[in-house]
Amino acid sequence: MTQAFIALGTNIEPRENHFIKALEMLTDHSGILIQKISSIYETDPVGYEDQEDFLNMVVEVETDLTAEELLRYCQLIEERLGRVRTIRNGPRTIDLDILLYSQESIRLVDLEIPHPRMHERAFVLVPLGEIAPEIIVPGTGESVQKLLNALSEEEKAGVRTWPQES
Repeated sequence: MTQAFIALGTNIEPRENHFIKALEMLTDHSGILIQKISSIYETDPVGYEDQEDFLNMVVEVETDLTAEELLRYCQLIEERLGRVRTIRNGPRTIDLDILLYSQESIRLVDLEIPHPRMHERAFVLVPLGEIAPEIIVPGTGESVQKLLNALSEEEKAGVRTWPQES
């Protein structure tokens, strides 16, 4: 079994329901065992900003799937939950990105691990740091916690625990 980390994101309602369904589909696969689930965070959009806020989380899984098989299954979940790719970094019902797959560095046409730019994105590092702060990100030589600490306070302020406490 191989350890992998998958980021989930959504900003089309019903956001929480998309997470529930995606987690159910991950659980339903006989080759995927969810080990840890981060809290859910509400995050400001990055890149294309004219859209609703996102919900983001990260799950740690153990899998006997290859990285390519895991990618195909994540894409199947996106498809079944109505993901339509129209605007880069635009609104989506659900997005599943493989952040890390063991300590491998993989460069294929449709798969890059570690996930590109994950080391500079608070919406990835905050939930990942919650469940695996000590993991070293291949290619950086740095732990998730150290990468998270390197982000500006402004970047981290765009990531808030969800639901907001009143």
